[in-house]
This record gives sequence, C-alpha cells and structure tokens, in this order.
Amino acid sequence: MASFCRQVLAAAGADTDTAAAATRAMMHGSLLGIDSHGVRLTSHYVKAIEGGRVNGRPSLAVTQTAPAAAILDGDNGHGALVTFAAMDKACELARINGIGAVTIRRSSHFGAAGAYALAAAEAGLIGLTVCNSDSFMRLHGGAERFHGTNPIAAAVPLAGERPWLLDMATSAIPYNRVLLYRSLGLPLPEGVASDGDGIDVNDPHGVEMLAPLGAAFGHKGAGLAGLVEILSAVLTGMKLSFDIAPMGGPDFTAPRGMGAFVLAVAPEAFIPRPEFDAAMRRYVDRLRTSRTVAQGAVLAPGDREWGEAALRQKNGIPVDPVTIEDFTALAGRFGITLPGFDRKA
Repeated sequence: MASFCRQVLAAAGADTDTAAAATRAMMHGSLLGIDSHGVRLTSHYVKAIEGGRVNGRPSLAVTQTAPAAAILDGDNGHGALVTFAAMDKACELARINGIGAVTIRRSSHFGAAGAYALAAAEAGLIGLTVCNSDSFMRLHGGAERFHGTNPIAAAVPLAGERPWLLDMATSAIPYNRVLLYRSLGLPLPEGVASDGDGIDVNDPHGVEMLAPLGAAFGHKGAGLAGLVEILSAVLTGMKLSFDIAPMGGPDFTAPRGMGAFVLAVAPEAFIPRPEFDAAMRRYVDRLRTSRTVAQGAVLAPGDREWGEAALRQKNGIPVDPVTIEDFTALAGRFGITLPGFDRKA
C-alpha cells in the first residue's frame, strides 16, 4: 500500500521526497488506527498537488535565528515533508543545545500531528508538535466557527518499548466521529457539537461546528486551542484559523499559507539518561497498574494506538469502501497496479 501511495503521488507531480514524506505520515495514521488521517487522504493530496494548492517540488529553506531556534520556509510544499524536515532540524539543535524549536511557514495539511512528535521520540528525544487549521470549532459560549481542531501531539521515549504518545485535537471530538455517528445512526454524546447558532445538538446530521474540549468547562479546550493558534500562526506570521481556506475546497489552486511549530528536548540536558529512563518506566508502570472502577481499564497515552498497530501489522490495514473506490480510480488513471485490501465495512 505504501508503494502504491508513493507512486500515485509521484504521478501527480510530487518529487521523491514529498511522495515519501506524505506516504510516511499517512501510513502512520493507517497503522495506528487514525484512519481519518491515513491513506484515505491520498486522493485529496493528488487533487491539491495537481491543482497547485500544494507545491509538489518545493525548495525548503532553513534560517537559524538563535542557537536553539530556527525558521523553516516550506515553499508551500506538502505539510508532511515540511514538518518532518522541521522536526529533524529541531532534533539537531536539541542535541547541541538541549532544546530545539522550529517555526514553520508556508506549509499545508500534514495529517496526524503525532507522526512528527514520534519522529523525535524515536530519535531518543522528547517531541512536541502543534498546528492550527481552518475554523471548525466554536469558542466556549461562542456561536461561530473560530479555531480549527488545532491538535497537540507529544511523544516521549520509553526504554524497552514504543514511546509514550499523545495526539489529541483540542475540540471535544474530531469531525470524523460525527461522520461515524451519522453512518451508524447514533446520537452524539452531550456537549460535543453544535448547530449553526452554537446550540448543542445530539443529531450528527445537525452539526455545523464542534465544541471545544471540556464540555461545561470548555474554556479549557478553547484556551488550549488558542495556545496552538499562537504558536502556529502568531509566532510564525502565518494565517489564523479563520483566515485559512477550507481543507475541502472549493479552491484547490491557491496555497493555504499554514504555519506550525515543533519542539525537541534532549532529556540529558536536564537529568542523567538512566534516571530519566527509570522515572519514565516507574511512571508508566504505576499508571497502568493504578486502581480502576469496576470493569474499567487505564491506558498510557499511545497504548491503544500501539495495540492497534500490532493487530494491523499482523492482519493487514483495513481500508474502507470509499478509499478502495478512490484507489481503484487512481490506479486506472495513472496505470499503477492496485494493491490488495483488507476491506473495512
């Protein structure tokens, strides 16, 4: 499947590095069960590259502005290419200075934020990634779309196993959850989405905007979304969420001018590595064995995703019918062999 995605993106006009980075980010989503940010995005990225929204052959430029800080200009390239490059630079700076921070300018949609934080953790560093997006979430008490879902992702190395991995939107639920409930004919939980007047709705067909994380205390989610906004847009000089063109179009010719922010931290700059590893181990072990309610379970951030990844590595990545249809059309259009699928109802 990864080979198919790379070939399709290359046929659409992406250079080798762009096709590889976009596929790497999508496979992260599909493998860990974040299907909304997985290979289903391939046809969207083809449309964005062919239309001119995304520069398939960008020239990235890095300007180091301080010992531990840099700016990366993405030349309107694919968000995955730009953000992996930014995190690589942040890690380079962190190895020298203890921390490394990189702001990203002129980027585009990058998929699951956790892919980039994870890249730092797999290199032995703590990683943080944030990015704003086009408006779809109201403020607490608000009645209009204001912030994007504005994700926050962090990853921390954990000796002997896969990293501690947090990847969350600052909205109460992601929009793909709304779509899922529509397809299942189920009502939404209380306080997660609103109609066009900001009134909470349970009918997924009546959703016009998402609520911020926190329900009755949604000021907390709205505040976190605001922090992401400041780091991703204000600090980078890029567009605020309400100025970003919608991901779904209709204009696929103009670059969206998105910003993002990544941070890498070298634990050894603050504590001997053996002490760091031991403390992380004790923390996670104690978390997983903490007392639960009846029939309950507690998981460390990333446990669900790593469990899903193990299943999918064994049984194959399930692909929904719409994505199979998209892949079939892309295969025929570009003359590329269609991969086999584990169908997902």
